[in-house]
Amino acid sequence: MTGDGGTVLLGIDDTSYSWLAADWAAGEAELRGCALKVVHSVGRSADAAYGETGVGLTERVLEAGVGVLDDARARLGAAHPGVPIDTALARDDPAEALLTAAQDADLVVVGTRGRGGFAGLLLGSVSRRVAAHADRPVVVVRGDTAKGDHGVVVVGVRDERDEEAVRFALAEADSRRAGVRLVHAWAPLVRTGIMVPQVSNLEEERDAHAQLLNHAARPVAEYPNVHVDTELSIDSPAAALVQASARADLMVLPRHPAEGRFGLRLGSVVHAVLHHASCPVAVVPTGRPAAADDSAVEVTDQS
Repeated sequence: MTGDGGTVLLGIDDTSYSWLAADWAAGEAELRGCALKVVHSVGRSADAAYGETGVGLTERVLEAGVGVLDDARARLGAAHPGVPIDTALARDDPAEALLTAAQDADLVVVGTRGRGGFAGLLLGSVSRRVAAHADRPVVVVRGDTAKGDHGVVVVGVRDERDEEAVRFALAEADSRRAGVRLVHAWAPLVRTGIMVPQVSNLEEERDAHAQLLNHAARPVAEYPNVHVDTELSIDSPAAALVQASARADLMVLPRHPAEGRFGLRLGSVVHAVLHHASCPVAVVPTGRPAAADDSAVEVTDQS
């Protein structure tokens, strides 16, 4: 993944969550051998950006925004002197500004929560919206990144459509000289009250899910230097992945197209992991909706 040019896009404000994302994004740009573009938005109405009004406030808000970008350039440039850094001040809605800028980027990086978030919300509206709508991978930086040195990138595999997420994880692991762990968890199809499925049924289901995981793992052949482990787990997918995140440097999840008129842009499992993971989470969009022949194995929603 190194040396191929391109751009890592970073959305930043003046919160501690944002600085965690900034440090991670600069490190990622260094790994990739590419440029870092830092975007800070004051919103459509600068006068209302901080809930104040008054003559000259617009100019002060814009000056503050420029100051945030200047601080980011100085701090990140000192820590990563080999990374070209560009900055941009936007007057659009922060999520819209990032989604627009993402058209020229290879990867988008955001923090978990911005200055407008409530303390009880672990994922801010901007991060959630960008992760749900961007047409390229989005990394939401959360957890204690300073402790991240497990040498493992974990991928949550839902079904056969997840090859692109697996490929993204393999490339990330290759640049980090790390391994990859493919995790697929599911709940048994038959479970009534305290009754559990018969052993033969569980074995049949496990075989079917193993085939599914092997299908999604086909990109592994493209990265012969990356060690890959697979894990099948009869468990809640969200619980299994949140637990796995405690021993990962990066969690990679596929984002499937919303199914049906009222389908969620972020599936329930992705949403849960974004809220509770112990490491940065990459959300990788997949372009193909479920087809009839993808339903041979019914799996719990992990999109």
